[in-house]
Amino acid sequence: MTTTNSQKPIPITVFTGFLGAGKTSIILSLLPRLSKDYKVVLLKNEFGDVEVDSQLAKQSSLTAVSEILNGCMCCVLVGQMKTALLEIREKFRPDRIIIECSGSAFPATLAFQIRELERETGHDLKLDAILTVIDAENFAGYEDNSPTARMQASYTDLIIINKWENITERALDILIDHLNTLNDLTPKIRTEGRNGVDPNLIFGLDSKLFEKESEGPLESHHDEVETVTIYKGAGTLPHGHLHDNKKHSHPHHEVTQESSSGIVEPLLENILRVALSKVSKETIWRVKGFVRTEKGVHILNWAFGRYDLTSLGQPDGLSELDVVKLTMMGERGEVKRAGRKLAEALGGSM
Repeated sequence: MTTTNSQKPIPITVFTGFLGAGKTSIILSLLPRLSKDYKVVLLKNEFGDVEVDSQLAKQSSLTAVSEILNGCMCCVLVGQMKTALLEIREKFRPDRIIIECSGSAFPATLAFQIRELERETGHDLKLDAILTVIDAENFAGYEDNSPTARMQASYTDLIIINKWENITERALDILIDHLNTLNDLTPKIRTEGRNGVDPNLIFGLDSKLFEKESEGPLESHHDEVETVTIYKGAGTLPHGHLHDNKKHSHPHHEVTQESSSGIVEPLLENILRVALSKVSKETIWRVKGFVRTEKGVHILNWAFGRYDLTSLGQPDGLSELDVVKLTMMGERGEVKRAGRKLAEALGGSM
C-alpha cells in the first residue's frame, strides 16, 4: 500500500539498550504525556517463553501490544518482525509504532530491515528513530562483556541516559566522557526520573540511518545472551530456551509442586528475597517473570542486584496452579548453573 495525501506515514520508533536498562519503564512513562486520541502500538521482542512486560503494557493506554518471544528480531526473527509490523498497520493504523528490542539486538540490522519495509510499503511505514537507553549505574560493567552494548551506544539517533540519579556527578561525567568516545556526534539526554523523557525530544527525529538502498548491515548479530526458564507449579514445565543463532535447546520435564493436600502453595516473599540476594549480578543480568506469593500474583523484575514486584490480577497464560514462571538471562556459560541454584532455592525446576 502506498501512502496518499490524506494518509500520513506511520512512524516507527525503536528502543534498544542492554538487559535491564529500563526501556519498558521509559516507554510506559511516555504514554500519559501524549494526547488521549494518539494511538500507539507496542511491538516487543524478548528472550524466553514468558510474556512479562506485555502484561504491564496491557494495563496502560496503549492501543495494542504484540510480543515476539524466543529469539531476536535482528537475526532469526526478522520475518516475524516484518509480518507483525504489517499486521499492526492493517489492523490498527496507529499514529506511531514503538518497537522495544531484546537486550542484545543489533541496531544497524534492525534499521536496515525497517528501511527495506519502508521501501516495500511506499514509505507508509517509516523509520523515525533508533533510540538507545543506557543504564548509567551498570553500563561500565556490562559494556565490558558485550560488543552489542557498545554497538547500541555507537549506532543510534539519540542516547537516553537512565538511572543517572543512582551515581555521583563525577561518575556521570566519566560515563558521558566514555559515551563520547564511542559516539561523539549523537545527542545525549537524561531521563526525568519516573517521568521518563519528553515525547517532543524523541518523536519526529526523522532518522537518516540506512536511507540509501545500497547500504547494508555493518556486521552480524552478536550472540551473547543465554536464557533459561525456571518453573514451579503443578503441570508441565514450559519449553526452556537458549538464545543461539545455530542451536536451540528445549528441555521438557514433568514437574509437580503440590502440598500433601493437593493445593499448590504460594511462594513466601522472604524465601524469594533470600534466593534473589544470592544471584550474581556480575554474570546474571536479568530475572523476570511471574511469582505467586501469599499476597497474590506479581511481576518480578530483577536487574543487577535490585528487584521490584508489581501486583497483578490473573495474567493471561498463567495457570492458577503456577507459582513461579521466570526467565533468567545472563552471560553465556554461566546461566544454567545460576538457574539451577535459583530453582532449587525456590523449590522449583529449570
